[in-house]
Amino acid sequence: MTLARNVTTVGSATLLSRLLGFLRDMLIAAALGAGALSDAYFAAFALPNLFRRLLAEGALNAAFIPVWLRIRHEEGTEGARRFGESILGLVLLGLGILALIGVAFAPVVIRLLAPGFAPGSERFILAVDYARLAIPYLAIAGVVAVAASTLNAEGRSGATSLGVVAFNVVLIAAVVVLLIWGLAATPAAGVVLASAVVVAGGAQLLFVGGALMRSPWAPHRLRLSVSPDTRLFFALAVPGLIAAGIPQLKLIAGSIVASPSEAAVSWLYYAYRLYELPLGVVSVAIASAIGPAVAASVRAADATTLASAQSRAFETALGLALPAALALGLLAPDIAGLLFERGAFGPHDTMEVAAAIAAICAGLPGHALEKALGAVSFAQEDTRTPMLAALVGLAAAIAGALALFPRFGHIGVAAAIALSGWVGTALLCAVLARRRWLAAEPGLAGRLGRIMLASLAMALVLIGLQWGLAPIPASLVLRILRLAVLVAAGLTTYALALQLLGVTRLATLLAAARERA
Repeated sequence: MTLARNVTTVGSATLLSRLLGFLRDMLIAAALGAGALSDAYFAAFALPNLFRRLLAEGALNAAFIPVWLRIRHEEGTEGARRFGESILGLVLLGLGILALIGVAFAPVVIRLLAPGFAPGSERFILAVDYARLAIPYLAIAGVVAVAASTLNAEGRSGATSLGVVAFNVVLIAAVVVLLIWGLAATPAAGVVLASAVVVAGGAQLLFVGGALMRSPWAPHRLRLSVSPDTRLFFALAVPGLIAAGIPQLKLIAGSIVASPSEAAVSWLYYAYRLYELPLGVVSVAIASAIGPAVAASVRAADATTLASAQSRAFETALGLALPAALALGLLAPDIAGLLFERGAFGPHDTMEVAAAIAAICAGLPGHALEKALGAVSFAQEDTRTPMLAALVGLAAAIAGALALFPRFGHIGVAAAIALSGWVGTALLCAVLARRRWLAAEPGLAGRLGRIMLASLAMALVLIGLQWGLAPIPASLVLRILRLAVLVAAGLTTYALALQLLGVTRLATLLAAARERA
């Protein structure tokens, strides 16, 4: 019940953040559309967004939490505080220098991120200007990451998740302001949005840093000392962060391949944003709730507890990702049209985004299972193996994108990203099984099979309802009503199927929600 409550808490806050992110992107789509202006903004936003995903949304936990817990056990609160102060000082110094370099060499950064932007073109010039405004966020992301990891180590994940919510609220406010000022579809809109990234990071820091300063582990000073524990942390963190950042790197790599085609970068961005809703919920839940449980089971050296924790991780990953992939793929035209089709974003853009969504969703269960397998490896203090498996997946995504883009355009890039998730999962599973690190409760395979059947039942219901409700209406109200009916029917069907098949009971889920509240 405690694990269910933690997953529900983190997942709910992450879901709220993703929904606010969609509201933000709805407004950005109306303000920038899909073309040269939006391509420039998304290229400039790629690096800050990468570091936000890597640092400020929980990916540092896997390296930080085991070391923090050991130091607190051996040296008490004061020793843990000193460790946190050292990590905070070194991370701030390193990322501060990196941000300065990024601002100074912004043209080089854009050439690397969007080689299809011709030097001197409108897209290139705007992207350089926007990058210089947004890149300072990197230093803020580092501070937020260390503070969030400290709070998560002690089971206080609420402020961390709400900090991400605050980030999106500030960006939404910025878009509303530029729309009110009549700056939509102008280069000034990108200036406002790029500047707002840093302001949003400050709001995120207020939530997370404020919660840390009220805790017993609040830092008293910044340290730059390099102790054996700090060296161990960075030795664990670097490969772990690389592994955690691979999904975002896949999008960046795909955008690099697609950058010669105008609007393709924007179409991929919008599609990936929808894809990130279920992936983000699964990833953050595993990092903040399931990951610590798996790590604790390893430290307890109890085979039964270990098998139970790993089984819950795999069931959670597949139980969230598979129905989400099927539903998102089937409802892609409805969702993309409702969210983005207004202002500078037209019906053609909707269909291009929907096609990319349908292609990329095939990889969602693979990416989710890769996260769960990564948590198993992290619990053994091995961050290198997930990194290598993820890098193989990244190589598969790049190779697939290069092969498919000439014929299938941005849809081929999306399909390559989907395939890469299964490549990384298969490799990681094979390595962990060979090391005998995988454990499962009796009947796990049957439960996973019943989750697949429940997902299939949901998909069949959605297909039938789509046929009965076709075509998609032009009216906004009717579109909202149609999508609400489809989503409600899908959720109800899946929940009932889970209960009928004996996977879980609705009463258990409701009890976890009540306990969280």
